[in-house]
Parts: sequence; structure tokens; C-alpha cells
Amino acid sequence: MGNTNDVQSVEDEHIEPLFYPSRKLAMSAPFGWLRAGWNDFKNAWKVSLIYGGSLVLLTYLLFWLGWGEGNTLILFSLVVGLILMGPLLAFGLYSISRQLQMGLKPQLGYCFKEGREHMRNEMLFALVMLVVLLVWARAASMVHVFFPITDETGLLEWLQFLAVGSAVGSIFAAIIFMASAFALPMMLDTQKDAITSALTSVAAVLNNKGAMLVWALLIVFLMLLGTATGFIALALILPLIGHATWHAYRETIVMEDAE
Repeated sequence: MGNTNDVQSVEDEHIEPLFYPSRKLAMSAPFGWLRAGWNDFKNAWKVSLIYGGSLVLLTYLLFWLGWGEGNTLILFSLVVGLILMGPLLAFGLYSISRQLQMGLKPQLGYCFKEGREHMRNEMLFALVMLVVLLVWARAASMVHVFFPITDETGLLEWLQFLAVGSAVGSIFAAIIFMASAFALPMMLDTQKDAITSALTSVAAVLNNKGAMLVWALLIVFLMLLGTATGFIALALILPLIGHATWHAYRETIVMEDAE
């Protein structure tokens, strides 16, 4: 009986938790993440700019395709999609910050290597995000059905349409933000699966609603600022946000408590 209990105890110690704990953050924490992210950018500016510039070129390509279709809804969807899928696209930027933390000289080849090693979890996470975006698109089309916009639509109808559409959109945006805020850096740093990482991210956001609201508003502001420059400034802004997100994860998620 004693041996059986010992084996059971050892097995219990190796059971993975559903999600990992998080620290309680101050409202000002996101500004510290940006400062740390800027330091990473300065220490690896060449690699960061190459990565950021590549993302900007991808943005131009997507917009060129959307513009070719002549559909403003497609263009708007691309803007939203780029903002919400940012954490996945920034995986290489997390790798750059991680390399700096390890005392290595950041290299793009190392970023691609780590990306390949985590491809399974990345694709699973991307699939979940894609499903959420598709449901969001369907919900948006339903809003348009109930609030049809025609040439005779008045100001009140427009305001109602925008209010309902914004309310529906904010729900889906909040879901995606909570699931992705810390998930990708956690996958990279700890080899944890996509589900555990996403649940940990959601729990951490709910544990720090004030600080994460500030962080979300900062991201939206910076993305809008980059968009206003014709996406050119995104070559710097995207790396800054990516590096800052790595430091947000490192400060927020408590992995050692789970070991």
C-alpha cells in the first residue's frame, strides 16, 4: 500500500494544471513593458526592423488584394484581422526578445527555427482564432440584416447600426484579446500547449482587468497611429509591441509556482 501511495503521489506531482497563476499588476505596468520593449528594439534594431518591415509588406499585399476586389468591407476586415492576429504574426519578435534575455545575439534564423519547433501549437492557436473571426464575420452580417443601410437611412438609424455593431464587435475583440495576450510568448518560453497557454492568458487578463485595459488601449492607439502613416510607421510600432508583449508575459505569468 505504501508503494502504491508513493507512485500515486509522484503521478499527481506531474499532472499539468488547467492554467498557470499570474501576478497582480499595477495600472502603470504597460508603460514599463513599452520601455522594456524599446530597449529590446534598440539592442536588436536591425533584426527587428527587418521583421517589422516584412509585416508591413504583408499588410500592403493584403490591402492590394482587398482593393483589387473593390470591397470596402474586405479592407475593413483586413484591418481588424491584422490587429487581432498580431500576437501570432509577432512570434518571431518574441523570439528576438527571448534571445536577448538568454544573452544571445538575435538572428532571424533562430526565430524561424523556433517557429518551426512550435508550428503545431501555432497552427492550433491560429485555427481557434480563425474560427472566432469567422463567427464574428457572421455576427456582423446578421447585424447588417437587422439594421439595413440604404440611401434613405437617417442619422438615428446609422447611430443604432454603429452602436449595435460596436457592441457585438467588442465582445469578439475581448475574447481574442484575452486568449492571445500572453499565449504565444508562453508557448515559446515553456513549450506548453495552445489550450493551456490560452486559458492561462484569459485568467491573467481577468486577474488584471485595469492594467490590461490600459494595455489594449495603448495597442489600439499605436496601431491607429501606424495606420495613419500609411502603415510605414508599423515597421517600428509592430516590433515595439511585440517586444513589449514578451516583457508583459515575463512580468505577469508565474511559471515557477506551478513547478
